[in-house]
Amino acid sequence: MVRLKSRYLLCEVCVSDRSNLLLLDDRAIYTAAKAAVARAHGDYGAALSSLGFSVKYLNAHTGIVFLRCRKSHYRLIWSALPFITSLENRGQRVPCFLNCLHVGGTIRTCQKFLVRYNTQQLHRMLPLCQSEGMRWSQIYFLLLFCTLLLFHCLS
Repeated sequence: MVRLKSRYLLCEVCVSDRSNLLLLDDRAIYTAAKAAVARAHGDYGAALSSLGFSVKYLNAHTGIVFLRCRKSHYRLIWSALPFITSLENRGQRVPCFLNCLHVGGTIRTCQKFLVRYNTQQLHRMLPLCQSEGMRWSQIYFLLLFCTLLLFHCLS
């Protein structure tokens, strides 16, 4: 018996208004990614990418998404992500784009990368904060995000 290997794409949903992130769900991202692959690679690419493709994790508060696909076809999905310009959910269209941060072989490697990435973002943002209250709110937000991510992925 042969094991099918997967790749996990760690993406960030970038929107102009952060409150629009709460409108998103995994089905909207799934349909937008499939439509983008169909537009970019045609019927053949859409058929190949539909095998084993799924949205494993979506955090609507931070806009972090884990996409899972087969190892042999992850480049099709990866190359089609820039063609996603908006996501539609419950009749509302949210203009956005997906920024692929990391491609990993396991969810665990993506989690480790995400913790390192958030730490780097924290070190970049802290010097820009003018007041001590802003600093503590940034630290609190990132710590809350990291603990929520680890708790959700471990359960």
